[in-house]
Amino acid sequence: MEKVLFAWSGGKDSAISLYEIQKGKKYEIVALLTTITEDYDRISMHGVPRTLVEQQAHSLGLPIEEVFVSKASSNEEYESKMGETLTRFKQEGVSLVVFGDVFLEWVRKYREDNLSELGMKGIFPIWGRDTTELARSFIALGFQAVITCIDSKVLDKGFIGRTFDEHFLAELPPNVDPGGENGEFHSFVFDGPIFKERIAYTLGGLVLRNSFYFCDLLPKEG
Repeated sequence: MEKVLFAWSGGKDSAISLYEIQKGKKYEIVALLTTITEDYDRISMHGVPRTLVEQQAHSLGLPIEEVFVSKASSNEEYESKMGETLTRFKQEGVSLVVFGDVFLEWVRKYREDNLSELGMKGIFPIWGRDTTELARSFIALGFQAVITCIDSKVLDKGFIGRTFDEHFLAELPPNVDPGGENGEFHSFVFDGPIFKERIAYTLGGLVLRNSFYFCDLLPKEG
């Protein structure tokens, strides 16, 4: 099997992409690649504590490769640090990186252009899938996720901290993508068919930062 790195956000698109990759039995995943904002010790954008992402990796039975960036990280800083990490894996014989992107062309082009400079390529297992079908498939497969971040410009804060299920989908405003693919919301997957054990957490407080509400997730035993 060909070796690949897997870009892991801890959210639902990452989880179902990993499910698809493992189902195909074509690739060997050498590590989950995760960006951590070092000032907050949390996964970038999703706002999830690093300890919970590491628990995900443990439950998945996969090593995790963490790239640390500052809270005011520029594209230059991100690309430099990510480039160093990718170059190291390239030297070890890994030339493919898996992403959970669905339809944002500019995001895919950005990733592919950066990888191309390093002699690497991207794999997009759920690219082009209908987002309503994808969301319902995620739920039907037995995955469970909690909403950790919402854009307050498009969603009421009552949506944060909720489980991503059919009730959640039914109550979304019509202008919001059911997968949150335009950045309307982000999630943390705590159980599903690819996990050996459920990730235990409790809900903490809410923080509003740059028009985004973040719900703190607190690790707990059991």
